Amino acid sequence: MLWKKSSKSSAKVTDFSTCIAEGSEIEGKFTFSGTVMLNGRLRGEIISNDSLVIGEKGVVNASIRAGVVQIAGEVVGDVNATDRVELMDHCRVYGDVNAPIVIINEGALFEGQCRMTRPNPADALPGLRDGTIVPLKRSELPR
Repeated sequence: MLWKKSSKSSAKVTDFSTCIAEGSEIEGKFTFSGTVMLNGRLRGEIISNDSLVIGEKGVVNASIRAGVVQIAGEVVGDVNATDRVELMDHCRVYGDVNAPIVIINEGALFEGQCRMTRPNPADALPGLRDGTIVPLKRSELPR
């Protein structure tokens, strides 16, 4: 029997490198690597190059800088992502959002400004870093 992998990218509890459960409170600067599920309360600053998932019970009063940010709870503060930001239905976001890809699902509450930034040029052409893609010079057109 063949098993087909679902194209839907839903994260499971085992996919998280760290889980901050409901009832937990953190104050200060929070840095991490991997994927973090936050269902507790956090006040301060969040910095990472990886993925942050704010669950339905998560309450964040912080500026956020991460690779991917998915919000299902409440965020008060600016959200900056190098890859994407997704505002799930029933989330509450009070602050500006900056990312190359911004997804706002139906039912999300968003009060702030949204700026869709350009992706890093090195990220747009990953082969340039390892030398597999060689940029071509523009040839002159015949007159």
